[in-house]
Amino acid sequence: MSHIVDIALDDAGLPPPTPEIEQERKVAMFDLLEQNSFTLPKRDDRIVPEGPYRVMLSIREKRLVFDIETEEGQKAAEFHLSLGPFRQVVKDYFQICESYYNAVKTMPPSQIETIDMARRGIHNEGSRVLRERLEGKADVDDDTARRLFTLICVLHFGG
Repeated sequence: MSHIVDIALDDAGLPPPTPEIEQERKVAMFDLLEQNSFTLPKRDDRIVPEGPYRVMLSIREKRLVFDIETEEGQKAAEFHLSLGPFRQVVKDYFQICESYYNAVKTMPPSQIETIDMARRGIHNEGSRVLRERLEGKADVDDDTARRLFTLICVLHFGG
């Protein structure tokens, strides 16, 4: 399988992220570039350039946009996904993250662990929704979907 060698977020015009959101972004980008699986399947009779790929994520006109180029800068694909299917899971994810960040400051480890398990469950749901939305457009593994979902949340935070 191919992979992503560069990932960027078009966050121009978005408010600056909180320190927690910025940390989530940095970790997701680092982990994604360390190991990922990202393939563009053949569609109809069109030839799809092989990876590795550079990916730019943005939100334009209330749609999530994947702008994909080869490592050499050749346009490979662009697809737009409705944000509707992500809204509730992103909202739930931000709420549980806020609870988690607050818990880390004041609660015992057992309660923090419970909140963290819920946070991971919601994160898994978000990555499942992303994989469904990418079906036929891009093939990604579970870890790649999780990291991309984190980056989508970062864009949602600003938007």
